[in-house]
Amino acid sequence: MIERIDVNQRTSRIVKHNGTIYLCGQVCKDASQGIKEQTESTLEKVDDLLKQAGSDRQHILSATIYLKDMKDFAEMNKVWDSWAPESHAPARACVEAAMARDALLFEISVVAAEV
Repeated sequence: MIERIDVNQRTSRIVKHNGTIYLCGQVCKDASQGIKEQTESTLEKVDDLLKQAGSDRQHILSATIYLKDMKDFAEMNKVWDSWAPESHAPARACVEAAMARDALLFEISVVAAEV
């Protein structure tokens, strides 16, 4: 069975199938801030969505990170390293990408296991 949570015309914020949780791309709450703050607030949203879906960051299987500019890679990683649970790091990719809005610096897509 497929369960879709918070669905609109284009996306579901959460999709659950066979014990796997898929989050749509998440961005920050305030795009006027820098990479550190955008990363922090986005990861807070990931935490909230995972909790809503019945999981947590220790059960993330994979993460795809999109950066507007790879010059922000080191600063973003500082935030990521303090957020990602030790010995529970997911498979991860990080790419430079054009963003949907010019002010966005960071976006993440997550796949996690249900707890």
